[in-house]
Amino acid sequence: MDKALIVSEITSAMRAHDKVRLSILRQVKNEMDIKEKDARREVTPDEVVALVKKTLKQTGETLEGSIKVGTDDARTALLTEQVAILEAYLPAQVTGDALVAVVERVLAAERITEKREMGRAIGLVSAECGGNCDKAEVARIVGGKLG
Repeated sequence: MDKALIVSEITSAMRAHDKVRLSILRQVKNEMDIKEKDARREVTPDEVVALVKKTLKQTGETLEGSIKVGTDDARTALLTEQVAILEAYLPAQVTGDALVAVVERVLAAERITEKREMGRAIGLVSAECGGNCDKAEVARIVGGKLG
């Protein structure tokens, strides 16, 4: 995913009068603009994905707070829709048997056999998946394999 995709999606949302999509995509574009200004260069596709993940995390946390309070159903519905929109722009998560296979491959390749190397193993698996995995799930699988 690159900046041009986000910009074109913003244009499409404006033409379709999709205010929810437009709002959340503008948040992502704002994050990209800040990153470009700070770094004094164009954002890379990996940085765009990271910024979408950052915005998704922030929106998800706001959604959790809104659900806990439970007083504003319209805001909760808006945030839920925004989370779904952002998730659609992210690469698919590595889960299930595919994640187990990556863990086994990393443990064998790096000859990791002790539980004290669990943090290193989790980092290597996450890098192997391109960050598209649930680290808590990786930790559970690695813990099961190591001890």
